[in-house]
Amino acid sequence: MPPEIITILVLAAMFVIATLLPVNMGAIAFVAAFLVGTFVLGMDVETILGGFPADLFLILVGITYLFAIAQANGTVDLLVRWAVKGVGGWVAAIPWVMFGVTAVLTAMGALGPAAVAIIAPIALGFAATYRINALLMGMLVVHGAQAGGFSPISVYGGTVNGIVAGTDLPSSPIALFLASLFFNLGIALLLFFALGGHRLFGVHIRDFEKVAATAEGAPAGGATAGGSGSTASTGSTGGEESGGIKPEQIATLIGLLVLGVLALGFKLDVGFVAITVAVALAILFPKSQKNAVSKISWGTVLLITGVLTFVGVMEEAGTIEYVGNSVAGLGVPLLVGLLLCYIGGIVSAFASSTAILGVTIPLAVPFLLQGEIGAVGLIAALSVSSTIVDVSPFSTNGALVLANAKGVDPDRFYRHILIYSGLVVLIGPLVAWAVMVLPGWM
Repeated sequence: MPPEIITILVLAAMFVIATLLPVNMGAIAFVAAFLVGTFVLGMDVETILGGFPADLFLILVGITYLFAIAQANGTVDLLVRWAVKGVGGWVAAIPWVMFGVTAVLTAMGALGPAAVAIIAPIALGFAATYRINALLMGMLVVHGAQAGGFSPISVYGGTVNGIVAGTDLPSSPIALFLASLFFNLGIALLLFFALGGHRLFGVHIRDFEKVAATAEGAPAGGATAGGSGSTASTGSTGGEESGGIKPEQIATLIGLLVLGVLALGFKLDVGFVAITVAVALAILFPKSQKNAVSKISWGTVLLITGVLTFVGVMEEAGTIEYVGNSVAGLGVPLLVGLLLCYIGGIVSAFASSTAILGVTIPLAVPFLLQGEIGAVGLIAALSVSSTIVDVSPFSTNGALVLANAKGVDPDRFYRHILIYSGLVVLIGPLVAWAVMVLPGWM
C-alpha cells in the first residue's frame, strides 16, 4: 500500500479513536508519527521531530500561562465588572458585553474553551436573573470567543499564520482576524433579533432588583445598586464586589498591554513575549501565582504539537502534495474550496477545531499554490468554517454552555443547541465560502 494512503488511513483512525475514547489526539498523533515514520518511511527520530512546532509550543505555553495568572488574580473578573458597569446596567447590552469580553480574552491569547469556561457561567447567570434567552446568551459567548479567536497573538491565529508562514502562500494575519471577527459578529446580530434580544431594549437591571427587594419585604428602592450596572445581585464576580484594584491586577493589565504592543507593533515573537510577561508577574507576585503553571492547558499543547508533528510525517510521505493534487484534479476550483470548507466544518463539529485547523490548512496548501483561487480568502473561509461549529453540544464550547444553563429544561435546551448547531454546520461553510472566496474569484 502506498505510504500516502497509509498516512491518510492512520489520520482517519486517529480521529475515530479520539472521538470514541477519552484519549488525547495529540498523544495518539505522536505514537502514529513514531510508528509510521520509523516502520513505513524509515525516518530517524531527528527527522520525525523536525515537524515538531517549537514556535507554537512556546506560544501555547506562554499564552495559557499568562491567562492562568490573569484568572487567578481576578483580572478577568475585573474586566467583566468594568464592561457591565460601562453599559449602565441596561439589560439589552448584557449579551453584547459577554460577547465583547469573551472576544477580547481570546484576541489577547486565551484559548476559546478557556474563555468560554470563564464567561459562560457568568453570562448564563445573568440570563437567568434578567430573563434573557439562554440560547441567545450562551451562543453569543461562543461566537464572541470565535470572533476574537484569530487575532495575530491568539492560539488559533498563531496556528494558522504559523502554518502559512512556512509556505510560499501570501498571508494576511489582519485579514484573517477581521474575517472571523465580522463573520461571528454578523451571526450574533442575527441571533440577537431572532431570539428576542430586541425586546430587552429599555429594560434596566434595577427593575429586577426592585421586584426582588419587594418580594423579600425590603424597601422597593433598597437594592438598586445605584442603577450603575452593579452585578452584586448575581454573585457573578466571584465574591469581589467593588474595592480597589489590586497591584497584581494593575501589573497584569500592563502586561497584557505590553504583549499586544510588542507582538503587534514591534513584531516580536508572541510566545517569548507572553512567557516573559507571565514569568515577570510570577516573580513579582509569587503567592497569587503559585498554581498558575498547573493550569496551563497542557492537553491543548499536547494536541496541537502532536497533530502537527504527524502532519510533518505526512509531508515527508508526500501525502499533502498527493491530497492537494487529487482535490485540484476535480477541475473546478470554487467547488474544491467549498468542499474543503464543509470538510473542516463537519469534522470540527465532532472533533477539536484546533486539530482540524492543523490538518485542513496544510492539505489545502498544494491546491492553493496552483494560484487558481485566492489563498487569503480560502484560508480565512477554512478557518471560520472549522471554528463557528464549536456551538455544537459535542464540542467543548457548546458543552460548557449546556452545562452552565440555569432555569431551563436541560433536555429542551440541548435540543435547541443541537438544532442551532445543525443550521450552523449546514449553512455556515457555504456563507463563509460565498463571502470570502467567491468575491476574489469574480
